[in-house]
Amino acid sequence: MDYNEILASARQCVGPYCKACPVCNGRACGNAMPGPGSKVPGNAAARNFDKWQEVCVNMDTLCPNVDPDISFEMFGHRFVAPVFAAPLGALPMHYGDKYNDQQYNAILVKAAADYGLMALTGDGVDPEIMKAAVVDMGKSGGMGCPTIKPWNKEFVFEKLDAVKAGKIFAVAMDVDGAGLPFLKAMNPNAGSKSVEEMREIISYAQMPFIVKGIMTPAGALKAAEAGASAIVVSNHGGRVQGGVPSTAEVLPAIAEAVKGKLTILVDGGIRSGVDVFRALALGADAVLIGRPVLTAIYGGGAEGFRVYMDKILGELKSTMTMCGAASLQEITRDKVWLEK
Repeated sequence: MDYNEILASARQCVGPYCKACPVCNGRACGNAMPGPGSKVPGNAAARNFDKWQEVCVNMDTLCPNVDPDISFEMFGHRFVAPVFAAPLGALPMHYGDKYNDQQYNAILVKAAADYGLMALTGDGVDPEIMKAAVVDMGKSGGMGCPTIKPWNKEFVFEKLDAVKAGKIFAVAMDVDGAGLPFLKAMNPNAGSKSVEEMREIISYAQMPFIVKGIMTPAGALKAAEAGASAIVVSNHGGRVQGGVPSTAEVLPAIAEAVKGKLTILVDGGIRSGVDVFRALALGADAVLIGRPVLTAIYGGGAEGFRVYMDKILGELKSTMTMCGAASLQEITRDKVWLEK
């Protein structure tokens, strides 16, 4: 299958909210919730996409003619590229009932590990979702990263016990999930975490810990203070709060604040290898991609994942060649142009 065939196949089984658009730019879904949309005013996902397009890359072909090295090391493991699958959840409700969360994660985790990448998986009210993902990761040598919602401490520790027992590569918490209504309704209450609470959770984990949902330099510094190994600059696609800036807009200031102190990943609106290049030039170490990966799997299973990643990484290498970057380390701020 080629990518267009995968998209055509996906359109037969996603929906009714997701349209498997040729470019996932947040416009067709708008504020459709349930669905992949954003909270009112419903423009956060579109803003994420649009702001990457405003970053222009600077061409420079007076350089050695080499095949760019896109390999990326994180937490002592070398991946084929700095591109990971973002966590998604409640799939039947938001994207269609071809797969439930466990079925989707089983395909995703193995496909990513086989490719030489990593999948982050989502969490949900049903604790079996994360338990199943841990089992799937165990079958792939522990490669993967379960993402835990900011539940109450006892429930978080219970989930961390399962992750540690499975000898999984890393674990994450999407702290911006504190804005989800079902978390607020829990008893005991789940939601926002203080630096002290996060420090206790990260210390208990005893493994690389990624804090997802950082949107300010202050938040990034708090994550570093709590002992995080990495952060994900993410606004949850606007699903937990409307009227937020894009991740492309806040990334440079966050990178300036914590670059070198922890690994910086960015999520939101990244839809091409050119976008990956832009993100790295603005200070990210790696990126997450969510909805297009889901579309690829809905349309073509593990083959869909491979075809999509071949496309993204081919675009990244092509952009590096045209911009004179032989390695990821050479994708520096001067490689892109922003209108002042």
